[in-house]
Amino acid sequence: MKTRDLRNAVVVITGASSGIGRAAALAFARKGARLALAARRSRVLDEVAAECRQLGVPAIAVPTDVTDPEAVENLAEQSIVRFGRIDVWINNAGVGAVGSFTETPVESHDQVIRTNLIGYVHGAHAALRRFIRQRSGVLINTISFGAWVPAPFAAAYAASKFGLRGLSESLRAEVQRWPDIHICDLYPSFMDTPGVQHGANYTGRVLKPAPPVYSPERAAGAMVSLAENPQNATTIGAIATLAKLGYDLAPSLTRWAADRFIRLYLQQAKPAPKTEGNLFHPIPEGTGTTGGWRSPGERAAVVTGLVVAVVVGGLLLLGQRRTAA
Repeated sequence: MKTRDLRNAVVVITGASSGIGRAAALAFARKGARLALAARRSRVLDEVAAECRQLGVPAIAVPTDVTDPEAVENLAEQSIVRFGRIDVWINNAGVGAVGSFTETPVESHDQVIRTNLIGYVHGAHAALRRFIRQRSGVLINTISFGAWVPAPFAAAYAASKFGLRGLSESLRAEVQRWPDIHICDLYPSFMDTPGVQHGANYTGRVLKPAPPVYSPERAAGAMVSLAENPQNATTIGAIATLAKLGYDLAPSLTRWAADRFIRLYLQQAKPAPKTEGNLFHPIPEGTGTTGGWRSPGERAAVVTGLVVAVVVGGLLLLGQRRTAA
């Protein structure tokens, strides 16, 4: 397949005010794409758009809450009015809530689903109607390796991500009659973004992403690659692949290990106030691409984590083969 030229392509990115979304905006700007950037934080969004314009491309900021279908439709319309078409739509906005399922307020579970799953439905609906009219377009869904494995203490988050797999697969089946319309999924491992600082925390303990964590620029680069050469799915980080393999081979052991790991971590983690984070309202903290998790100590943990993951994956595979024998 011929690599698509992204110069002057129109790219819409939700969740563009920080983390992977902000890194993606800059990555596409360097490719010469025209950008429509969306998030709830209008001031920060203006800063990202200005940074993209400094790279020599037109960029507009459209404050958008993806849980509101009218706001998402307005984002699409603003993009058409300004640029005439939409070539790439990236569903990327997301939130999380960590805590025991029964001790997390049910409205917080609802909001995670509304943002991470229904928000993507809104984006896909707005994008695909326009893609079908122009007979081309690339929809990229930022999902997570949490779509493959259970996430105790983050059940609604996992439910939203498992749901996104079903959404993408179903849409992929529907649009196959249009060969130049593509549904692409991105499955990142733990990323060095402000997401943990943003998320709701009902554990009463300080939360950190489990190493290894990967740079948001790596995910942004994968998005650019998907826009240039669409494919069904791309995984970021070996941990995501190994986690999927482990759950496929030994689901009971994986569930036990995941729960045990989190409980042990929470037992030793420092106390922290419970907070709803940015679930219902944007917060000023965390406007950069990174969350500051890749310190020298974290980088050392990356190597350790990879070794452990490879060993565990190998043991799971060996155990499966012995059972089959």
